Amino acid sequence: MLHIYHGDGKGKTTAAMGLALRMAGRGKRVVIAQFLKCEDSGERLALEGLAGVELLPLPDCLPFTFQLTEQQREEERARYVDMMARLVALAPRTELMVLDELCDAVDCGLVDLEAVLALLDRFSGEVVLTGRRGQRELLARADYVTRMEKEKHPFDRGIEARKGVEW
Repeated sequence: MLHIYHGDGKGKTTAAMGLALRMAGRGKRVVIAQFLKCEDSGERLALEGLAGVELLPLPDCLPFTFQLTEQQREEERARYVDMMARLVALAPRTELMVLDELCDAVDCGLVDLEAVLALLDRFSGEVVLTGRRGQRELLARADYVTRMEKEKHPFDRGIEARKGVEW
């Protein structure tokens, strides 16, 4: 089944990682691919040694999408093409795929929506997609859709993201 956690509220990645923990706790094989993120996030540090969980590699650091040069955008596109191919190869041995921030990577043109749809067509396990905006084609396919809506957030008062809370 396809799960989508989207919206401008906090908790999309947290919910996705919670499901990954639940599946791993039941002895299921989990693959986590994160898009538009760097290696240094708390959930990765907690999950990297957990039996049954495979984290696909991330760059040490990545600028925000609006800061990417055209060369960096091309490098990221190429990396994501490779990541999608790896996900297809891992699919037969995987029971849950978490594709964190994939909806945003599609939105900013770094991942082709057709490649995502092709992956979904080939995979028979549980899939979680996260991102601010779920694409119409993906929302139509989803079995679970949860919209995280922000009512209030410290960032609105100028408080920057905090280690261990936002990342």
